[in-house]
Amino acid sequence: MIYGITLILLSIIAVPSLILSKKPNAKELLEKVEPYQGWIGIVFCCWGIWGLVMAILNLGWLTSAPIWWITLTAGNLVEACLGFLLGFPLINKFFLSNNEKAREKAVRIRAQVAPKQGSLGILGIIVGIWMIVASFLFTIA
Repeated sequence: MIYGITLILLSIIAVPSLILSKKPNAKELLEKVEPYQGWIGIVFCCWGIWGLVMAILNLGWLTSAPIWWITLTAGNLVEACLGFLLGFPLINKFFLSNNEKAREKAVRIRAQVAPKQGSLGILGIIVGIWMIVASFLFTIA
């Protein structure tokens, strides 16, 4: 259930980026939110990767609780991807700040990624709700 709740919270953070990308002053607003999104994104990316590792380690659930295992794996994959997308600006800031070509390419990628981030955020809310419901329906003893 905790994975579903965290996925919903992360998705709520990611969805406003889609809304802000359609506003004329979105760049200024995104720059104000950017440092927080980056750290939150990196933490949730690691959380999602850890969840994927746990899903692989518990591969036996695929025979005893396949719906729960698939739900857990899908939710953690969405969480890792959303975390990476939210953490991308911070990665750009710390690791690409010295290389001008890499920085320009990162700006182009960010322009392409912003709409996908919102769509993935909406998907994350849906999967997060399903994860909470599935945690009650398919509990493993």
